[in-house]
This record gives sequence, C-alpha cells and structure tokens, in this order.
Amino acid sequence: MTIELKTVDIKPLRQTFAHVAKHIGGDKTASRYQEGMMGAQPQVNFHYRPTWDPDYELFDASRSAIRMENWYALKDPRQFYYASWTTTRARQQDTMESNFEFVESRRMIELMPDNVAQHALEVLVPLRHAAWGANMNNSQICALGYGTAFTAPAMFHAMDNLGVAQYLTRLALAMAEPDVLDAAKAAWMSDAAWQPLRRYVEDTLVVTDPVELFIAQNLALDGLLYPLVYDRFVDERIALAGGSAVAMLTAFMPEWHTESNRWIDAVVKTMAAESDDNRALLARWTQDWSARASAALAPIAERALKDTAGAALDEVHEQFRARIAKLGIAL
Repeated sequence: MTIELKTVDIKPLRQTFAHVAKHIGGDKTASRYQEGMMGAQPQVNFHYRPTWDPDYELFDASRSAIRMENWYALKDPRQFYYASWTTTRARQQDTMESNFEFVESRRMIELMPDNVAQHALEVLVPLRHAAWGANMNNSQICALGYGTAFTAPAMFHAMDNLGVAQYLTRLALAMAEPDVLDAAKAAWMSDAAWQPLRRYVEDTLVVTDPVELFIAQNLALDGLLYPLVYDRFVDERIALAGGSAVAMLTAFMPEWHTESNRWIDAVVKTMAAESDDNRALLARWTQDWSARASAALAPIAERALKDTAGAALDEVHEQFRARIAKLGIAL
C-alpha cells in the first residue's frame, strides 16, 4: 500500500473581521493591534441616555469640541493592544526589580549622604499624589473619549501612572520609614510650595472635554514635569551628588515618558492636521494649560534645584515649545 501526501492550499474566505476591514481598506490581513482597536467602539443600539448626563449618548463624540471625521485615525505608533502593552511593562518591571535588588544588596542607600537622601524624598514622594491624579484623569479620558484607538491607550496610560505612584511609594519605603509617606501627604495638602501643583491637579479632575483633559494632563503637565524632575533634578542634581541609587529606582519614569510621548504627539498631530478649527483649539488649550503648569512647577523647581531653578525651567520650556512646533501647533 502506498500513501501519497499532497499539500492543499486552503484560501481563507476573508482575511479579518468585517468591522476591521472597513477601517483598514478592504480585505487585508490585519495586525493584532488593528484587530484589537479598529471598529470596537459601540455606535448603535443604545437603549437610554445616561441618567447622570442625559445630554449625551453613552458613547458620544460630541463630548469634545474637537471634531474628527474618523476617530480611528488616532493610531498609537507603539501598536499597543492589551497583550503587547502587558508584555512591554512586564519586561520593564523585571528591570526595575533588578534595580531594587541591586541597590539593596549593595547597600547603596546607606552610602548616600543624608542631606541628598532627604532632598530626594522631599521632592519625589509628594509626586505620588500627582501621579494618582494622572491615573484618574486618564481613566476619565477613557470613559468620556470616543474611538477605541484613543480611549484604550488612555486606559493603559492610566495604569502606567498608577505604576509611577507605586514606584515612588516603594522608593520612599526603601529609603526611609513609613512615616515619610505621611509627611509627603502633609506637604501635598498644606506646604505652600506644593499648593499650585495640587490646585492644577484638582482643577483638571473636573475638566469635562476628554481631549482638553488629554492636553492638560498628558501634554502640558507631564511634558514639563517629567523632564524637570527626572532629567534635571534626579539625573543632574541628585545622582551627581551621590544619589545614583535614586536614579536607578526611578529609571522607569523617564523611559516611560519618552515612550509615551510618541503616542501623545501622534494624537495631537493627527487632530491638528484634521482642520484649522482643531488646530486653533488645540493651540489655545496647550498655551493656557502649559502656562498654568509652568507656574505650578516653579516653586517645586526652586525647592529641587535652588539657584538653577530658573535656568532649568527655561530649558524645559524651550524643549517643550520645540516639541509643540513639530506637532503643527503654533503657541
């Protein structure tokens, strides 16, 4: 008896889901990112308007003054969907675990000058409250925004900010006793230097336009705070004064900020290119909120950088303006 083996090429009837094909232009093979994001926004068959906000549908693009012909144009250049996002963050978590283990095993914190450690704690630990505000704001962007390509990365960003807050908490507990967290909360609530930033965070919590909130939190505030705190303060002040352990224990923050800027910039650039009205509105929001963010960060810069605070703020602002110019927005 002989057995003859043949290869049969079975052509699939379609390459992807119909709702995805609509967004990628024909029956093409879709990436995992496209299948996870494109066409997933509920659009019809809403049985009632939300009782807490009856002026809008449950999912309503008109909640924002920004107008987009296609909200799925707001693609994430990182191509993050749930699996790729969790895989990336898991690798970064492994790196951070190694950093904490290295610092603790080499007793690097004990070798740090006391005044440097205290200075780092005073500036960094209260920022866990700002990161918690960013978590809440990005959760709100996800809740009120439109189009999965915009709202899903916002939810990832919300959880990333929760991770930032947790890393700052872990830093505090690695360097000092638990009462340092109480002291940081007291500073956030009553120290004059922190009140402008606290007011900024609390004011953003009631912004109802999801895109304006995106600008206020992710572009304006974080675009100035992260370079100021983690580049100018941690890397250029604390690390050079004997606090390299602090730089290792906060390594996730600047790496994450650089990565997430790709998504933020892509969203703003696409919105600005959609229409002149969008561009003018984004410019006004960016101008207003970045001016407020700069004023809110000024007393923190003075506490962190002392005599070089003004120069550092000017440099961060100049970099921010150059970044905005590349997005097609004129301030």
